[in-house]
Amino acid sequence: MKKLGFDTMAIHGDVPKKDVHNAIKYPIYAGTAFSFESAEAIENAFSYKVPAHTYSRVTNPTVEVFERKMTLLEQGSGAVAFASGMAAITSTLLNLVKQGDNIVASNALFGNTVSLLKNTLKNLGLDTRFVDICDPDAIESAIDENTRAVFFETIANPKMSVPDIAKIVDISHKRKVAVVVDSTLTTPCLLKGKEIGADVVVHSSTKFISGGGTGIGGVVVDLGNFDWSDYASLEKHKDLGQLAFLTRLRKEIHRNMGACMAPQLAYMYSLGLETLSLRVEKACENTLNVARYLRDNKKVEDVNYPGLSSSVFHELAKKQFGNRFGSVLVFKLADKETCFRFLNHLKIIKRATNLGDNTSLIIHPASTIFREFVPEKREIMGAGEGVVRLSVGIENVEDLTGDIQQALDKI
Repeated sequence: MKKLGFDTMAIHGDVPKKDVHNAIKYPIYAGTAFSFESAEAIENAFSYKVPAHTYSRVTNPTVEVFERKMTLLEQGSGAVAFASGMAAITSTLLNLVKQGDNIVASNALFGNTVSLLKNTLKNLGLDTRFVDICDPDAIESAIDENTRAVFFETIANPKMSVPDIAKIVDISHKRKVAVVVDSTLTTPCLLKGKEIGADVVVHSSTKFISGGGTGIGGVVVDLGNFDWSDYASLEKHKDLGQLAFLTRLRKEIHRNMGACMAPQLAYMYSLGLETLSLRVEKACENTLNVARYLRDNKKVEDVNYPGLSSSVFHELAKKQFGNRFGSVLVFKLADKETCFRFLNHLKIIKRATNLGDNTSLIIHPASTIFREFVPEKREIMGAGEGVVRLSVGIENVEDLTGDIQQALDKI
């Protein structure tokens, strides 16, 4: 049988066990614990001699179905689902480092991710070296014998810069350093992470995977490109080679941190995956049209979107993401006050902080998700005072541009 297509895999997945009632949609197993026929059987489960679910903080049947779908779509070795995208990032990095190690990271990451690296992990003795991730020489210079990961977003939020992933993989792998990619804005639809050579991909499933903003979640997929046997943090599992990362992530970090995904959310995310490619295609098409509309509007000072030929990242993004450019753009108005007046006059587009929703959402980053940073740092991160970030949904594009225009007319 030939390999199944993306949408077919997203719908049917890789269900490990048939539902007892033959339900087409794998049901929600909301229980906490699972019973066994004997003391010997539960001992075998806890010693991992026999695969079985014991306690939903560790594994759960409904969550497993979602994880297996994500593994299929990313062509990976395995996946672990978490309670949030931030939990997925935190757990991934904690899995790779020990005290005294360092991470090389993009200097244009989402605000909370920067706070995690700069504050929380630093207090644990983990150093992060922030670099321009689009500068190969800067990456090369930052990596040393204690570097355990190079971490970045496929499209920086909200800077809209696009790193050359294949080039970063080449630099990192020569030094035996893993490449960890946050692909929330691109999803498995736009980025084929395994094919491009990345090692681990993380997603905030809150975003595109959910689609309808149904709840907070995250997922980590090991793409199977890296031999983890030399990583000191994975010493206990080094004999497992490529499976060492997933084994420690599941059996120690995920279990001990307790940031597990709820089965109800895993069920919703599995449903979201069924329409993922349809929603991504529509959102990308809408975003390109909105970007062109804003570009031609005299009240807009600048539009930053990789889908526009004016973007310095256009050709790279076109090649890297299959001629699609994501659903987020930023544009510049005169100042903060003008941005606020514009936002307050919108009627269809919602003032909210999520991304990848079916609904179009807009925010002023400098006064919200990047407010803890000094103005100079916000500029570097693409969140200046006059910048507005728009996540374009799947509404009729004429309604979106009409809403934008009536709001612009009033500023």
